[in-house]
Amino acid sequence: MKNIFKTLILGAGLLGMVSCSYFLDQDSPSELDQNTVFNSTYYTGLALNKVYGDLTQDQTYSQYLSIVWVLNSDCELVDGLGNDAYLTSERGNMNYNATPGWASLASMWTAMYRMIENANLVIEGIEGSPLLSNEGSDRTTMLRYKGEALTLRAMLHLDLIRYFGDIPMKMETTQPSLENVYLGKTNRDEIMDRLIEDLEEAIEYLPWAGEVSTYTTEHITKGYAHALLANIALTRSGWNIREKALEGYITATYSDPVYPTQRCDDQTRKAMYELALQHLSAIMTSNVHNLNPSIENHWYLINQRVLDETYKENIFEIPMGLARSGELGYTVGVRINGSSSRYGVKGNSSGKLKLTAPYFWSFDKKDLRRDLTVAGYQLKEDNGVLIEEMLGNAPFGLYCAKWDIRKMNEEWRQAAIDAGDAKCMTGINVVKMRYANILLMYAEVMNELYGPDVAGPAGMSARQALSELHTRSFADADKAAAAAYIASIPADQFFDAIVDENAWELAGEGFRKFDLIRWNLLVVKTEQFKEEYVTQMEEEYPAKVYFKYNDDMSIDMSSVHWYEEPDDTSGYESNSFWGAERTATTQTQLTVNLPSISSGLLNDPQVINRYLLPIGSTTISAANGALSNSYGYSN
Repeated sequence: MKNIFKTLILGAGLLGMVSCSYFLDQDSPSELDQNTVFNSTYYTGLALNKVYGDLTQDQTYSQYLSIVWVLNSDCELVDGLGNDAYLTSERGNMNYNATPGWASLASMWTAMYRMIENANLVIEGIEGSPLLSNEGSDRTTMLRYKGEALTLRAMLHLDLIRYFGDIPMKMETTQPSLENVYLGKTNRDEIMDRLIEDLEEAIEYLPWAGEVSTYTTEHITKGYAHALLANIALTRSGWNIREKALEGYITATYSDPVYPTQRCDDQTRKAMYELALQHLSAIMTSNVHNLNPSIENHWYLINQRVLDETYKENIFEIPMGLARSGELGYTVGVRINGSSSRYGVKGNSSGKLKLTAPYFWSFDKKDLRRDLTVAGYQLKEDNGVLIEEMLGNAPFGLYCAKWDIRKMNEEWRQAAIDAGDAKCMTGINVVKMRYANILLMYAEVMNELYGPDVAGPAGMSARQALSELHTRSFADADKAAAAAYIASIPADQFFDAIVDENAWELAGEGFRKFDLIRWNLLVVKTEQFKEEYVTQMEEEYPAKVYFKYNDDMSIDMSSVHWYEEPDDTSGYESNSFWGAERTATTQTQLTVNLPSISSGLLNDPQVINRYLLPIGSTTISAANGALSNSYGYSN
């Protein structure tokens, strides 16, 4: 155990990084044993920082779990369509053509369980600490650290469940005898029940964001523990593909005969909704977290790497480090194609996460989120002039505009230039939960329990919660019409409206797929998106998109005719954006690319609704027989 702690504490210093605040202390000793570490609040903080630091790896939240692995949904997809590219590597796995031999599976698994092990070390060390014996600030600090470690451990287990289903539950440190190294799978519902218990304990120890001067939304706080617990409760109540049928569970109509899609009984489901409501209401009545009234400012601050200390809409942000970690704005975002004197030699946005034409088409034309979310253009420098180029014929290749290098600050720009040919990590934080999620979950829970118009414990009905979120994204002159839309939704269509709002608000952020899964709508909505593309191409999309340039060669977005051609096309640029103009390339979009999207989910000849990933082959071979694959995957 002592050797483990020497490595842990030393790593806290080596892997510590500068985020957009003061987050991690960089000093650390090289020789400390367990008793010394947990007899000091300072050294305990360093041990906890090791867990935070490892959240910034590419194999965890810097890239895998924030960008690539959150795909595919009905509105988001991985690039590399057609020509068999969707059958291999990350493109194959995210299109549900998963293979256990994909090396990234084992890399992510190992990194996640290493963080769980380090969280366990912190929890057990604090539980044995003499600092808990006496009342006072040291005890309060140590319990706060325990609350953070419990919450981080719960978050990590939940994310593993989302990708792999039933997994080993690791709630204690590895013993020197190695008796608890080779763990088999635990039913995910049992794991989630334990996580709920842990979070109920953690909530008692944690402060609200801002309550302790150093505790910003880059720390685990009471708000995130409440929110995570609510999210786990809803996941626990929702649909999951199972390794075998469970007695007393309800089986979906669309279900595999061997690996059924099931959810818990109605009584348990109701109890989980009531539990979620309790914790969502605690956040809403605290008045600590609120919507930023400007959706544009919300995304501007994220790109600037500035914490919103006024509204605290982001309830927990994983703190990244400029030029060290964080691929938001590089691997996803408005693309700059190639070298630029202003933004560096490398350019940015390999565009692994793309959005689709039917998703763009789904927005209200006056919804500000449309252009803040979907970029139908890219940037390219030509003779020293940065030009916005409208994408041509890219109905499944639209960039996600939420991260935009033009909104990043001068510090990032200089770092990108200094990086030369190397990729410059943006340092933009990964937002794991924001107040928008809370309003959407609250609307869902209240609608399920009481219908859309009954006021709940937060003093708000489901309709009022949805209206608050929806109207935020409209200009003042259009808010009344936006509110009227929410007011007009019939009760029997209200859940569908929540599903739509979820897409408009959260696409690209890593939430959509998992909400669709627990609703058992992933297949339904993916098929719907494909059908809508064919119908819209034939009946609705204009043959060309017309637009004008400003003097600085940026596109005059107010001039763009997305929905119809102008009466007079003189002075306009144009291209075949949607694929509505039938050409050989258009036919490729229709006959090759469209069928390849999520092909394993929709066309798998073996297992229906197989959205889960297999455990990596090397992980299984190292598990000493304790692990094996399910859902029709080989080992």
